[in-house]
Parts: sequence; structure tokens; C-alpha cells
Amino acid sequence: MGGNSNDDQAVVESTDSTAWFRSYLHGGTSSLISTLTTIITFPLYKTVFRQQLHSTLVREAVVQLFKEGPLKLYRGVAPPLLMRSLNGTLLFGLQDTFQQKLSIWAEPPLPQNLLPSMAGLGAGVVEAALFTPCERVQNVLQNSRNDSSLPTIRSVLLKLSSRPLASGYYTAFLPILVRNALGNSLYFGLKDPMSKALRDYGFSPVASSFISGVLNSMMISLPLYPLSVLVANMQAQVEADRGVKSSWQWLWAARNHSLVLLYRGGGLVIFRSCITWGITTAIYDQLKRHSS
Repeated sequence: MGGNSNDDQAVVESTDSTAWFRSYLHGGTSSLISTLTTIITFPLYKTVFRQQLHSTLVREAVVQLFKEGPLKLYRGVAPPLLMRSLNGTLLFGLQDTFQQKLSIWAEPPLPQNLLPSMAGLGAGVVEAALFTPCERVQNVLQNSRNDSSLPTIRSVLLKLSSRPLASGYYTAFLPILVRNALGNSLYFGLKDPMSKALRDYGFSPVASSFISGVLNSMMISLPLYPLSVLVANMQAQVEADRGVKSSWQWLWAARNHSLVLLYRGGGLVIFRSCITWGITTAIYDQLKRHSS
């Protein structure tokens, strides 16, 4: 009797491990495919970055990029490609792992409808810890004022390595942590209920997943956009040593205490995010349905 119980437990653990592996695999596959949108929309992202950094109009940012020429248009694309490829693997896989663990270990037990959101929060914390250095390198490379002093990825890496972590690779870690943890918590908490509601209205599974990703991204990107602007401004300057509070005060003053100026470029960010997360969500859910 005891032997059968151990065998059953081993089967359950093996099944759980297989399910967790599939989550990592499906997340990585969906993100790898959606990297095509990263390449296609990178000029759009770079335009938004210029708006975040210099508070310029779209046409002014486009003129800046045009003057710099096509060779520099994709300067800084490597870090986001690396992040997109690895991000989905870890994000979906960790979220599923945390959700499984929370459902077993949480005391007192958490309500089932809160598990995805809480697991997403944990995945967001890990994401911030792992990918803040990539975002830092990306923002330094995209700042045209660093072109002459830091012309290559290698020169950026060497420069950041010479500084303390807090003012080097992990500049703006706190706002990134808040942004990623809240964003992922909302995404995973809303994704499945929103998709189910759309299917109840007659949408196909693929369409409901895509629309769910689009709407989810829109709802998350809009309130968290100021944090992305803050991060871009904190990370773009290699020598800047302002803390989060002083950086926010400087940014708010630079935008003339205007939400309109602070949100300049926000529409493009939301549009790009909607495309990326709509595709990623649709692919991930489709892979998950076919493997279950």
C-alpha cells in the first residue's frame, strides 16, 4: 500500500514537471515568434524613446532619426531582441510554476481567482531582477548623445561594469520592479477571465486570446507609462546619479508639470504593446490548448 502511494506521488510530480516545462517552452516559442514584431516596430519604439527622453513631437523625433541615417536606426536593437526571446520563456514558465506552488503551499489557501495574479507578481519580480541590465544597456545605446563616447555594445558594457551596480547595470531598478510586478500581476489576473468572457460572446479561441492580449496591454500600459518614461530618462545617461525621487522631480519639472507632455509618445507605446502582446497571448494560448 505504501509503495503504491509513493508511485502515485512520483507520477503526479512527473506530470507537474512536464506541465511546467511546457509552460516555459510555449512561452519561449510565442515570444520568439513575436520578436518579428520587435524588429518591425523597433523604429517606432525608437521614435517613442526620443519623445520620452527629449519630450519632442513625433515629427521632430522622426526627423532626428532620419538625419542620423539608416545605419543607426537599429542601434540598440540587440538587447530588446534578447529580452523578448528570453522574457516569454521565463515569464510564462515562472508564472505557471509559482501558481502551482502557491496552490499547494499557501497557508491559508489563496482564492483560486487570485492565484494567477499573485504568481504573475512573483514572475514580475524575477523578471525585473534579471532583465534590468538589458534594459539599461538598451537605453544607453538608444541615446544618440552617447554615440561618440560609447559607440559599441562592448564599450557600454565596459563602462557600466566600472560603476557600482546601483548606478551601473541596476540604475532605475525600483521603478522597473514596480512596473513589471504590477504589470504582470494585472496581465495574468485578467488574461483568462477576459478571454473566457470574449468566447462567451461568440469569439473564436484565437480571436478571444488576441483581443484579450490587446485590451490587457492597453489597460496596463496607460497607467504605467510614466514609470517607463522615468526609467528611460534615468537609464539613458551613464553618468547620472540621481535617485528615484530626485529623478521624478526633475522629470516632472522638465515636462512643465503637464500630464500631456509626460504622456507624449504614449499612444505609440500602447499601439506597439498591443500588437506584441496580442500576438504573444494568442500564440501562447493556442500552443497550450493543443498540448492539453
